[in-house]
Amino acid sequence: MYFSSLKCVRKTYNMFIDNLSSTKNPKIKELIELQEKSRERREKGLFVVEGVREVEACISHGYKIESLFFFPDEYPEEIAINISCDHLYSVSSNVYSRIAYRGGTEGVTATVREKKLNLIDIRLSANPLIIVLESVEKPGNLGAILRTADAAKADAVIICDPLTDLFNPNVIRSSLGGIFTNQVCSCTSDECYEWLKNNGIKIFSAELQAATWYHKTDMTSPAAIVMGSESDGLTEFWRTRADARIKIPMNGTIDSLNVSVSTAILCFEALRQRDFKY
Repeated sequence: MYFSSLKCVRKTYNMFIDNLSSTKNPKIKELIELQEKSRERREKGLFVVEGVREVEACISHGYKIESLFFFPDEYPEEIAINISCDHLYSVSSNVYSRIAYRGGTEGVTATVREKKLNLIDIRLSANPLIIVLESVEKPGNLGAILRTADAAKADAVIICDPLTDLFNPNVIRSSLGGIFTNQVCSCTSDECYEWLKNNGIKIFSAELQAATWYHKTDMTSPAAIVMGSESDGLTEFWRTRADARIKIPMNGTIDSLNVSVSTAILCFEALRQRDFKY
């Protein structure tokens, strides 16, 4: 089982532990509502994180944990009491079975305060690589793209006109903590376009109908790779404003790749062109 050494040396914060043994407890009901309803997450400014690695990534990147729920048979109390949070709860096996959104969560679940980034807050490297997603729909794809962004060390992921909740449990789960390790922000397409132009970042739109192969396009200067929705691709807004419209070869019968796979291909091509040192 994964336990970060940071947890083992951290100062003890919590002196009191509440024991919860009923799934009808108001705290458990609130947790389940946060998992299931985006409206609850928006209204309360809270979301749910599960798993040791994800909770540690959350803490390491400055997110505030409101409540930590742990099942002592899987997540030791001596570890739990070292987590900085407002409330600490030890839960019974039946309660943990009810709140575990997925398998293999290693006995720990937390409610976390949202921390939203604005475009003006994004810190850029000398030669930035940005991922722009227009109207992304599927939480699993968004999570996978966040993992790609972390692996490629992209400067930021900008989600334009989102159709999915950034703090959906499936986004957090599929990102494996990438939602915390990346600079992620949501805005309108107009706001994103102006920000890119003001920062001298070229726009590369990924399109099936494009004329230029991605590997024959110069992406060595500051670049934003713009990806469309899974069902409709990019809108006219981005197609007409792109500095280059690029495509990935499709040699089989199927005419498209999963958006997260396409994003990974384009990001690592940009790294290759920049002589990225592995």
